[in-house]
Amino acid sequence: MPFVYFLIDRPDYRSVHIPPMANSLNLEAVYSAPQATETFQHAIPSDGADTLATKQAHLKALQTLVPKLQDQINVFLTERMEEDKKAQGQISAQEAKEEENYGEEVVEDDA
Repeated sequence: MPFVYFLIDRPDYRSVHIPPMANSLNLEAVYSAPQATETFQHAIPSDGADTLATKQAHLKALQTLVPKLQDQINVFLTERMEEDKKAQGQISAQEAKEEENYGEEVVEDDA
């Protein structure tokens, strides 16, 4: 069964693939790494009819669900990257401070 792979440039080789959707009404992406596997899945509504309206509804559902799936994957991968950094002790005090103040104006006191 063929898969479409989106490789993540990581030294421990992690990947996200989207299985083919033939005969399926689910949009699914699977993250796999040596330590964990995570599946992201959304059901695609369908009434089973093979009409133009059904196909249009199917495509509209995909247009809505694909960005949601991408957002879920991005959040998950960001969390994993942060966990990996913490585990490796790579978060310095400055990085932690920048993360804490992200999006906020910080005024430094020179006195």
